[in-house]
Amino acid sequence: MLARLSIRDIVLIERLDIEFASGLAVLTGETGAGKSILLDAFALALGGRGDAGLVRHGAEQGQVTAVFDVPKNHPAAKILAENGLDDTGEMILRRVQLADGRTRAFINDQSISVQTLKAVGAALVEIHGQHDERALVDAATHRRLLDAFAGLEKDVAAVEALWDERRSANTALEEHRAAMERAAREADYLRHASDELKQLAPKEGEETALASRRTTMMQGEKIASDLREAQEAVGGNHSPVAALSAAVRRLERRGVNSPALVEPAVKAIDAAINALEEADQHLQAALAATDFDPAELERIEERLFALRAASRKYSTPVDGLAALAAKYAADVVLIDAGASRLKKLEQAAIEADGRYAAAARKLSLARQKSAEKLNKAVNAELAPLKLERAKFITQVETDEAAPGPQGFDRVEFWVQTNPGTKPGPLMKVASGGELSRFLLALKVVLSDRGSAPTLVFDEIDTGVGGAVADAIGGRLARLAGKVQVMAVTHAPQVAARADQHLLISKDALDKGKRVATRVNALAADHRREEIARMLAGAEITAEARAAAERLLKAATA
Repeated sequence: MLARLSIRDIVLIERLDIEFASGLAVLTGETGAGKSILLDAFALALGGRGDAGLVRHGAEQGQVTAVFDVPKNHPAAKILAENGLDDTGEMILRRVQLADGRTRAFINDQSISVQTLKAVGAALVEIHGQHDERALVDAATHRRLLDAFAGLEKDVAAVEALWDERRSANTALEEHRAAMERAAREADYLRHASDELKQLAPKEGEETALASRRTTMMQGEKIASDLREAQEAVGGNHSPVAALSAAVRRLERRGVNSPALVEPAVKAIDAAINALEEADQHLQAALAATDFDPAELERIEERLFALRAASRKYSTPVDGLAALAAKYAADVVLIDAGASRLKKLEQAAIEADGRYAAAARKLSLARQKSAEKLNKAVNAELAPLKLERAKFITQVETDEAAPGPQGFDRVEFWVQTNPGTKPGPLMKVASGGELSRFLLALKVVLSDRGSAPTLVFDEIDTGVGGAVADAIGGRLARLAGKVQVMAVTHAPQVAARADQHLLISKDALDKGKRVATRVNALAADHRREEIARMLAGAEITAEARAAAERLLKAATA
């Protein structure tokens, strides 16, 4: 439910805050007071088309904020969740219109796309006027409204789920059939390639490991002679270790008498011996690492050459050969066992199609029966709206050759405006005033089913008066018992039914140099005066005030 509409720096509006009550709120005022500007600003907040002309002269930007109280399970809340937006229960829609034509959109102060804002706005508010086609022109909307009237939402959801199953089954079948046809065309090549790759048995990462081992072996062969020569010098027959050890023993025998002279030299020689022995160990380990079987190197090189030849032949990196081998093997299996799999998939597709068709036919029958009930209910509302000679028809066309997620049916609202005339689509046959009254009758019948929680009617009473205007007011009041309703009206009979009466006026500022639109909530006396003005025009008479009083009393009776 709309709680507040805030407007900043929009044409003729510098700053405006409107608090809306539940029930029926009417907006009245003289022609040119700014009612259309308010609706344009409201539509902008709901994701409507931006227009630089909406920005107040001299301002860099304007903005509109609409605040709603939204239940957790409302479709608008689901749209927020699908787009990763926070839902706090209070939904704040804000649109900034820049003077250069660009716009920015926000929900709960989180930047979003205009398309997301538009989707949320459509779930929250419907704006209907004489020439507004959004609620009626789309046949998919008609089907949704009929389903909502009949309470068929669960049945539709079941058909949609079966449609998804049917589509998945048919997709799997077509993919398998296409794969079999492809495999059959390439059967000989596939069998040869599969056998060759199976015999080669490539492994992922094998090329890198073999190349690394080959490089190590080839480098080791080059330095092995140097390592042997160094090891011979350090620990072989030419090693100085034996001579150094003998020298240490002689010094130790002599060192008894002169330890201060001998001990430093003995320690240094011992360290040298230890270092030589350690070097010898490292050299022996290095020699062991470089020791390899020449036949192993030959095997590694042959394997590398075979893998790289296969890579060139199949235009695939060596590391991709294992996956390619698996694919070819699977294709060969598909050729050999595909027929059996194909039969199973064909049967699954037939069964899925049968389940969908049965549910869709059942849904079609329910829609046909519900269409008759909807026709009867809407037609009962037409006579008081001065459409007593008109007839409302819910056209349900069922075509099993054109299935879809919601079944076989195309639903469209038709009307016959006079007996003997040819019925046709509502948007093509009904005039502007008739269209608005047909819409009102529909909304009253549908009540809170298939409807946004806030409805805005823009001068749907244009061109009517007296009993018809009173009938429109009564139906708006009935509708407001289920959803929040706002109506821009020139009919005093409608204004008298309101739970909240807002007067739109235009005031001169700066000694007449500029004007501004104002919106004021009217208390009882001021409300009677405004209804009297709507009855009498510029000069309000006592008779007009008395008539206004009678309208107000009749509305509360």
